[in-house]
Amino acid sequence: MGKIAVLLVVAAVWLSSAALAGDGLEELDKRILQCDVVLKNVLQMPDRTIPKELLQRCRGLAIFPGVLKIGLVVGISYGKGVILRRDERTGQWSRPAFFGIRGGSFGAQLGVQYVDLILLIMSDKGIEGLLEDKFTLGADASVAAGPVGRDAAAETILNLDAGILSYSRTKGLFAGIALTGAALEPDRKENEAYHGKDISVQDVFYEGKGSLSDSARSLMKTLNQAVGNPGPGGGSDLAYGNSHDSWLDIE
Repeated sequence: MGKIAVLLVVAAVWLSSAALAGDGLEELDKRILQCDVVLKNVLQMPDRTIPKELLQRCRGLAIFPGVLKIGLVVGISYGKGVILRRDERTGQWSRPAFFGIRGGSFGAQLGVQYVDLILLIMSDKGIEGLLEDKFTLGADASVAAGPVGRDAAAETILNLDAGILSYSRTKGLFAGIALTGAALEPDRKENEAYHGKDISVQDVFYEGKGSLSDSARSLMKTLNQAVGNPGPGGGSDLAYGNSHDSWLDIE
């Protein structure tokens, strides 16, 4: 218990410094590639993937690979990832913008864990909220564990009222997860390093401005394939393929 307590304090200090530091261009491109890998692995799950209908209806998608969770009564979580906006009219995805996620919790918990986190932002209001300095899940937008399974009942999907649907993946296991209180924040330093000076998240989401590396093109192609878009990187050869990963519901 003493070692875990020390680890928790060290992690808190490290997370604070990591949030201020920001990564260079090469590391940012690697992060986009990690996001693409996470998404592909999820989409290739045979029976318990994100329903295609939800991807076609969402207004944005957030991917945070390897979110660190440390808990000893008090829990800390922190991660970095990207968010892409989906244009309702054209169905096309924006360039990725860089965000951080952090949260805290209190209760019976002990241990260290890395989690791949995916968030489906289901409304334009949710996308607009991300342009603020801090966007809190459960406060600024309702959040619920997302349903899984490519054959999820249409009536279940249509009755979902949550502004954001959340999913987690740990060691091959993937399921909807209840996630409240975590804050999403745009990383201005990283967005400037990748997209260029004076280019905001709003410019990336709504104006099509910013850089587009090969890794970003691949991620956008993966999304277009998943929803069946005929545009750049479209087609449907990848979506919902075969995989032997095991799945389990997470309470």
